[in-house]
Amino acid sequence: MEKFPMTPAGSAALEAELKNLKSVERPAVIEAIATARELGDLKENAEYHSAREKQGFIEGRIKELEGILSLIDVIDPAKLSGAVKFGAKVTLVDEDTDEEKTWQIVGEYEANIENGLLNIKSPIARALIGKDEGDSVEVRTPGGVRSYEVLSVKYA
Repeated sequence: MEKFPMTPAGSAALEAELKNLKSVERPAVIEAIATARELGDLKENAEYHSAREKQGFIEGRIKELEGILSLIDVIDPAKLSGAVKFGAKVTLVDEDTDEEKTWQIVGEYEANIENGLLNIKSPIARALIGKDEGDSVEVRTPGGVRSYEVLSVKYA
């Protein structure tokens, strides 16, 4: 089976979500189902159906998280150095607009572009792998070809 790379922070976030679902959300929805059952006829009981739907979502997410966590390979970026690879915080400058961006290359289950966490399978991350400070890289994006210069590569 394929292992998924993940940073320690990403792994901790998934474990915290799983713990919350099991210890807080699951008991709360079980209580909501019990309360809704006491209201009578289940066929026309919107509270009951809503709670059962929420329970299905929670149980599905628990199974998904347990599956992901069983297949992760936690890689600590602090122990790495050199050219761009998994875990690197890369600062780039767009050679056309002079706009600077900083991304950390992470696994697909912790990627969040708004928070600067770039999926290792994304076109930009794949183009950056193996590059070093001062290198130029061309990236094919949905908006066309973009040129970036690598300003810094850090591992935290």
